[in-house]
Amino acid sequence: METEERTTVLIIGAGPAGLVLGNLLAAAGIDCTVLERQSRSHVEQRARAGFLAANTVRVLTAAGLADGLLAHGRQHDTCAFRTDSGEFELGYGALGNGEVHTVYPQQDLVRDLVAEFLARGGDLRFEAAALGITGLDTDRPAVTVRTADGTVRTLHARYVAGCDGRHGVARTALPAGAVRRYRRDHGVSWLALLAAAPQSMAAVAYGVHRDGFAGHMARTPDVTRYYLQCPRGDDPAAWSDDRIWDALGTRLRADRHGPLHRGAILERRIVDMGSDVLDPIQYGPLFLVGDAAGLISPSAAKGANLAVMEAELLATALAARLHGGDGQPLARYSADCLPRIWRAQEFSHWMINLLHGPAGDGEEADFLRALQHARLESLRTSRRHQDHFAENYVGI
Repeated sequence: METEERTTVLIIGAGPAGLVLGNLLAAAGIDCTVLERQSRSHVEQRARAGFLAANTVRVLTAAGLADGLLAHGRQHDTCAFRTDSGEFELGYGALGNGEVHTVYPQQDLVRDLVAEFLARGGDLRFEAAALGITGLDTDRPAVTVRTADGTVRTLHARYVAGCDGRHGVARTALPAGAVRRYRRDHGVSWLALLAAAPQSMAAVAYGVHRDGFAGHMARTPDVTRYYLQCPRGDDPAAWSDDRIWDALGTRLRADRHGPLHRGAILERRIVDMGSDVLDPIQYGPLFLVGDAAGLISPSAAKGANLAVMEAELLATALAARLHGGDGQPLARYSADCLPRIWRAQEFSHWMINLLHGPAGDGEEADFLRALQHARLESLRTSRRHQDHFAENYVGI
C-alpha cells in the first residue's frame, strides 16, 4: 500500500546534522519532517565522537539545545604527546583563540536533540528507511520511504536535506557528473575502543610509537575512549582485552608515565582512515550536510562539529528563503561551507601525518620518522606553531 504526504523540508537522517537542522527549522516556524532508518533506541545509544568545539557549543546554546552538555559536559583544554623523547603537554586553552573543547558523548547529545525536537512538536519518524529521491530537477522533489510495517510512502517536499552519511540515498540520488568527488585513503586503520574504566590521565593523550599510534580520550567519569593503530583488515575479535591493554600500555609508555586504569572493553571496531569531499554539496532542492557532504578522518575530532556548522548555515539560509528572502544565502550554501570543510580536512590530514609513522625499516622509513620527530619538536618548542595548532584544533 502506498500513500503520499507533503512537507516543506524533508530531512533524511537523525544524527547530529539532521537533528540540529530540524530543531533550528522548528524554532524558525518551518514545517519539516525527519526520517531515520534506525530505531530510537539505536540512535540514542550509538557511541560516536564526544569532543564539541567552542563554536558548536555556541550554536547549541543560542538555539536552546545545550542544557544537557552545559550541565554534564566537561571542558578540556590540554592535550599531551608521548614519544621516545618523553612527554610534553599543550595547554591549548591558553593559546591561539583561547578556546576549549567540551566533552559530551554524542549519544547523549543525540538524546537531548531528539527530546527537544519532539517537545517542539517536530515530526520525527524512526524505522523509516528512505529508499530513493526523485524529482531533483523539478520544484517538487519526492522521497520514497518504507516504514517498519512495510508501508511505502512518498513524501513530497520543497527542499530535501541529506543528513544520512556517505552511504545514504542523498549521495546516490545525485545525477552522474553533478558533483566532483575528492577522495583520499590515508592507509591507516584504528581499532576504536570504549573501556569501562576512568580516564588514566587528565589530558587527551597521543602516543607516537614505533609499534603504531595509541590515543586516550576522556568520555565520562567511568568510560574512556581509546584508539590503537592496527593493520588494515584486522578482525576486532582478534584483539582480546589483555592484548588491547598490553598494547595501550606499551604505546602510551605506561612504564614511564604510570599505569593505565584497566576495565572491560565495551566496544571494539575497526575504523579505516579515509576522507572525501563533494563539490558542490547542493543540487537543485537537495542539500548535503555532515558526512553526506564530506567524510573526515577522526584524527582531529571535526566530524560532528562540521555537521553542526553546516546545519546552522543551511537552517539560516532556508529560513531566509522561506520567510520571503531572495534566496541568495541558500544559493551560497556550498560556497560558504566548503572553505571551512577544506580547512578542517587540511588540519586532519596534518594530524594523521603527525601521529602515524611509517611501517617497516630502511632509509626511507628512517627519513620519514625523522620528519615526524621534527614536527613534534617544532610543536613542543615553537609558540607560533602552538598557537596555530590551538586555533585549528578547536576551531573550524
